[in-house]
Amino acid sequence: MDLIISKNKNIYLQHLRTEHAQALLDLRLRNHDYLQPFEPIRDPSYFTVEIQEKDILSGLGDIGEASSQLFGIFLSVTDELIGRVALTGIARGPFQNANLGYFIAQEQQGKGYMTEAVKLAARYAFNELGLHRIQAGVMPRNTPSQRVIEKVGFRCEGLAKRYLRINGVWEDHQLFAVTSEEWEK
Repeated sequence: MDLIISKNKNIYLQHLRTEHAQALLDLRLRNHDYLQPFEPIRDPSYFTVEIQEKDILSGLGDIGEASSQLFGIFLSVTDELIGRVALTGIARGPFQNANLGYFIAQEQQGKGYMTEAVKLAARYAFNELGLHRIQAGVMPRNTPSQRVIEKVGFRCEGLAKRYLRINGVWEDHQLFAVTSEEWEK
């Protein structure tokens, strides 16, 4: 089992596998109304076990060649899947970069779990994947997400106007990043 254990033992990250597809789908469906203001409008077929399995499979494979790494956030006490952290668009060669995305169940927000999960994912990106930079885009109105990314040590690089189409609207995003040198400090 490929685990990354949190220091505070409240949560752990695990690479998602196809056997997690149903739990991931259930998590998304239970939190659909909560997450929708921060996500793209998705075709109804996205909310099937088959598509969740396909997404998970995109993150499996050789660590040096995979274009994404998908982690489930699990409660240590119950092993319940409460969220996901994703490193996507992993670019090798001279770039050595990934995009960071994440979500957590509404009832788990505000407990520090996402901050810990992002720290663990960043540590993995730098120490295991050998990446040089991680970047994340956060809508200015998503203050909980901004707090998470800033607590972990990402710096704001500026505002990207009409950056992503979220919930049917082109939304501005604050762009944040951290490099391996900054992370080591």
